[in-house]
Amino acid sequence: QVQLVESGGGLVQAGGSLRLSCAASGRTFSSYAMGWFRQAPGKEREFVAAISVTGKSTDYADSVKGRFIISRDNAKNTVYLQMNSLKVEDTAVYYCGARRFTVASVPGEYPYWGQGTQVAVSS
Repeated sequence: QVQLVESGGGLVQAGGSLRLSCAASGRTFSSYAMGWFRQAPGKEREFVAAISVTGKSTDYADSVKGRFIISRDNAKNTVYLQMNSLKVEDTAVYYCGARRFTVASVPGEYPYWGQGTQVAVSS
């Protein structure tokens, strides 16, 4: 089992940047694929990015490709989401999820979740 804690959210102007972090507990972090998802008010949770256990493979939603970068540091049990060129429509609560071994882009495939961190982008 793994416990996740997100941080780094906040209020930023459109065009700005934020870096989210997700710290994981446990000794087996390197065996978990990690994903970032977001949920805006009144909308379903949607896929943002995912990274493989080694960090060599990544996947992004079309809406964030070229602007967001997912990375991980297995020595620090942490996954990051660097968000650049932020848009108003990126406003949401951002969640990190963990699942054993293989990446996925469907929220239901992730059994472990953090509590979320709010990102608000103003125009």
